[in-house]
Amino acid sequence: MLHPSVSISRRRMIHALGGGLGAIGLADLLAADGRAVSAARRPHFPPRAKRVIQLFMNGGPFGPDLLDPKPAINRFAGQRPDAVNLRTENQTGGLMPVPFRYARHGQSGLEISELLPKLAEHADDLCVLRSLHTDNPNHGPALFLMNNGSITPTRPSMGAWFSYGLGTENADLPGYVVLCPGRPVRFAELWASGFLPGEHQGTYINHTNLDPRQMLPYLRNTQLTPEAQRRQLDLMRRLNEEHLAQRGGDSALEARIRSMETAFRMQAAATDAFDIHREPPRIRDDYGRGHFANACLLARRLSERGVRFVQVYYGNGQPWDTHRNHNQTTRNLCRDIDQPMAALLGDLKRRGLLDDTLVIWGGEFGRTSTSESGDGRDHNHWGFTMWLAGGGVRGGMAYGSSDDFGFRAVHDKVHIHDLHATILRLLGIDHERLTYRHAGRDFRLTDVYGHVVTPILA
Repeated sequence: MLHPSVSISRRRMIHALGGGLGAIGLADLLAADGRAVSAARRPHFPPRAKRVIQLFMNGGPFGPDLLDPKPAINRFAGQRPDAVNLRTENQTGGLMPVPFRYARHGQSGLEISELLPKLAEHADDLCVLRSLHTDNPNHGPALFLMNNGSITPTRPSMGAWFSYGLGTENADLPGYVVLCPGRPVRFAELWASGFLPGEHQGTYINHTNLDPRQMLPYLRNTQLTPEAQRRQLDLMRRLNEEHLAQRGGDSALEARIRSMETAFRMQAAATDAFDIHREPPRIRDDYGRGHFANACLLARRLSERGVRFVQVYYGNGQPWDTHRNHNQTTRNLCRDIDQPMAALLGDLKRRGLLDDTLVIWGGEFGRTSTSESGDGRDHNHWGFTMWLAGGGVRGGMAYGSSDDFGFRAVHDKVHIHDLHATILRLLGIDHERLTYRHAGRDFRLTDVYGHVVTPILA
């Protein structure tokens, strides 16, 4: 974000250009405002990834349906072996069969379900984690742990940590964007900055309407010219700086100043970045036209323009929470996500962006191999599956394993803290050194835990 001295530098530049604002266009104002000031911070290590796109399947997909084949589930269907007598929430039935076939794909021979035929074409780019586990089988705590590194909702989100640790590559756009259709039902804390400075919180975007002016209310100021806005913003900054000088630091006010500067510059940058109608029809067709497809395309557009972290929430609520009618719901969900995910990976690769863009897919936990209510699956925090691609991870591999029934992670287990430590390492950050002093102690995304999963690094 902008350094407080930017306003002084801008005024000097305006004076050098002739002293008045009348002859200066919007582009000049934007350039004078902060493009010459680098907000990016030096990482601890050479980064393998510069940015992250997270495709979040809220509700929790079932790994053996998709990327973790478990034929023993079908062989012992209806039974309850000792291995599945683990406490979750509501599962009471025996093993429920998996009706989906698997095949090997790519040069790596990675096994992928028939539900994801287009994603399977990118098998050699995928690093499948089959041994994740988390601490709680309830949506709320699990969502917070996955997003914030803690079940406490007041902690900073991982996107806020990324922004705090690395800064932004493009001062004209937010460094952290959250795409979710409709109004967020709950859990806006999932992209909050917590006790970190407020400029690091996620910018929530409702992409139900694809007109940038609808996605971003008040994108255009209909009352003032850009020159008048610039004068007004300069006056507000001078008054706020005097206020800060008299009363000491105020992180909320500093964040407010920066947000007004970003909002001013976004009038030009966001109109372009958020307008997917500027894409050729063939690209739109590659992705598809649904909410998730549009969000994946928006994520690519934002990432290539320097947005550090883009989160794409699939739907509003928990669409993968399949307590009833699991098999048919999963078919429908996979039909909706398969093409956009494959298009995103292909598009990033064609543009030379996949090498330094880390793509993450998964939910807050998994689902049980046993049944709930006969045709549903319950929450399962003991073991679940995610995949990563690009951004310095090894492709065409599966890491770790769950038990014979896909219920519990058993070999090379990966906790959420380990996942966060690994993502930070790919971004060039030592997770033990990225700290923030608050309430008398140093906090970090991984708390006092976490190990980098080095075997998956390219």
